[in-house]
Amino acid sequence: MSVKHLLWIETSPPNQDVQHCIEGEGYELAYASNIYQALDHCANLSPDMIFVDANQEDMSMVDMVKLLFKRQRGVQIICLVESAQSELASQALAHGAIDYLLKPYILSQLQTSIRNACTMLKGMADMVAESLASQQILRLANRAAQTSTTVLIQGPSGTGKEKLAQFIHQVSARSEQPFVAVNCAAIPENMLEAMLFGHSKGAFTGAVNQQAGKFELANGGTLLLDEISELPLELQGKLLRVLQEREVERLGSHQKIKLDVRVIAACNKNLRELADQGLFREDLYYRLDVLPLQWPALRERRDDILPLAKYFIRKYGDSKMFLSEDACNVMLSYNWPGNVRELENVVQRALVMARGVELLVDDLGLPKCNVKAAEICANQLKNNKKQAEFDYIYELLQRFRGHRSRTAEALGMTTRALRYKIAAMREVGMDIDAIA
Repeated sequence: MSVKHLLWIETSPPNQDVQHCIEGEGYELAYASNIYQALDHCANLSPDMIFVDANQEDMSMVDMVKLLFKRQRGVQIICLVESAQSELASQALAHGAIDYLLKPYILSQLQTSIRNACTMLKGMADMVAESLASQQILRLANRAAQTSTTVLIQGPSGTGKEKLAQFIHQVSARSEQPFVAVNCAAIPENMLEAMLFGHSKGAFTGAVNQQAGKFELANGGTLLLDEISELPLELQGKLLRVLQEREVERLGSHQKIKLDVRVIAACNKNLRELADQGLFREDLYYRLDVLPLQWPALRERRDDILPLAKYFIRKYGDSKMFLSEDACNVMLSYNWPGNVRELENVVQRALVMARGVELLVDDLGLPKCNVKAAEICANQLKNNKKQAEFDYIYELLQRFRGHRSRTAEALGMTTRALRYKIAAMREVGMDIDAIA
């Protein structure tokens, strides 16, 4: 079993009680007093979790979080802040931190913070979410999972709303209990009520035995009601009553069955607009919309495209297979109207069409694939990323008052590599010499 490492970044080491608390949660503690030591630990230990104190001397906490998130994708970063630093905490959360701990804190709060991050890591094992947008939604989903309240997931078809619902289930206290999914659009209307609430023997023609409904089957766990906008208005009223009373009656029976179920509703339409139009019950909408999550379209989280493609290649193909550079460019430039579901289908098609281990543009079969246009678009994306990198280097140079070796160390590169970067920055007109 691999060793789990927790990195603690603060000007002075954590006290003995904190150390014992961390070790009691199954982590080996690594301590760093500054960003340079922290980067060394990241390179050598690949910590699963990092605690960052707000009061840093060499670099602001927000800059540190940005750098750590960029260097150590998937790491759980928690900030240690004081009550007057709430704005700083918000900025850190917007740039990759998953949580913050308010100082002074007690050991039980630290323990809870570590355990919440652990559950997040467990849920992330089956998720491909490298973009900042995806990570931010997963952080919100993780917070929602720590309660038992209803969650509403909205987003375009094919984005992976059921996958997000499974993530919420996996990181919740209900993870060992059933996860039951029902597609409300796929079940005939005359069967849907019996499917959801169950039925007793003789409740209707053909009901030769009693049958538990999906609510009962999910008792203790999580019930996903996918495409809930397709639920008939009459059934919406019955669903509302079940959610309010936390009990269900099977069709043809008056016996009440107590429920302990978290309901997650998913929809590819705007439920608020449907409620305004009278096409969805407003009282049910408010019952569902307690913790709303908006899962973005794939085109809005382009940093997930290639990681998802590689994941599907591993899932359906051979580990030796890979995408050509042109194929990568085309995939990055394509708008993916079918979202992740379309991407999965495209990868499966490419694996069938491939003549060797390299997947080519023609293998993808994407509509109106113009390699030249895709290359231009991909170059534009690369230029945007390059400019973002230059801006970040410039920001660090300002932070370290032009000190090259300290900036290079913070970036995790040699001073020689930094000199090349600075020369490239000068070529695009950035005034490096103005930095004192």
